[in-house]
Amino acid sequence: MKIGIFDSGLGGLIIARAIRKAMPEYDYVYFGDTKRLPYGNKSHDAVFEFTEGAVDYLFRKENCALVIIACNTASGRALRQIQQEYLTKNFADRRILGVLIPAAEEAAKYKRVGILATLGTVASNTFPIEIKKLNKKTKVFQNPAPVLVPLIEEGETALAKPFIQKYLKPFAKKNIEALVLGCTHYPILKKEIKKIIQEKSRKIQIISQDEIVPKKLKNYLKKHQEIKKALSRNRSMKILVTDKTQNLNNLVKKWFGKHDVNVISDYLLSS
Repeated sequence: MKIGIFDSGLGGLIIARAIRKAMPEYDYVYFGDTKRLPYGNKSHDAVFEFTEGAVDYLFRKENCALVIIACNTASGRALRQIQQEYLTKNFADRRILGVLIPAAEEAAKYKRVGILATLGTVASNTFPIEIKKLNKKTKVFQNPAPVLVPLIEEGETALAKPFIQKYLKPFAKKNIEALVLGCTHYPILKKEIKKIIQEKSRKIQIISQDEIVPKKLKNYLKKHQEIKKALSRNRSMKILVTDKTQNLNNLVKKWFGKHDVNVISDYLLSS
């Protein structure tokens, strides 16, 4: 059985690359719903429907024992509902994990934290809720960055600097100790974000999910041997998308070498 990684776009590839680097022995399937990205401006019902469909595909068609929802919007809006309503009824012996909680656990170690995320993730208020569960004293400040995901998806990261400056400006007077990159796309811009945010203070820490999630997953598998034992170990990587773009092909080649990118035709797309 495989480890599935799902996202609306390229962000999940960043997480997939990081996980595979940390644990190369397993078999992986990446599913990118690139035809309907970004999820950040979609309704709660739409995000739930799209995410449940992708998870179901990974379980039924790709025989995954574990699925990582590598999308903060989907983790915030759909994960818990899918775990409670879908998983228990259909695949009680399998698991679905998100990427939001691991980042929240790191953020809760600080007194003042900034969250840079999509409109959907900010609107869900999931980061503040989860951080407060872990540490009531942590003050959380959020700001949406709606243009960054489209720029990354289109390969136009060279144009991102003025937008990053604009989105980080509200944090300037908040005296934050750490900044959470609350979208799995944002690590692509990590160097630029870090450079700009640390102009105010070099002590501000960047919390990036591509650094956190592999460690958390490795610990999870140690604690859940029944899942770990079910995983096959052929060191394979399969990439599935609902729409193929040139930028996607370029990043796959850069991060994974020569690799087929397969467009899914039998995944129901209700646009």
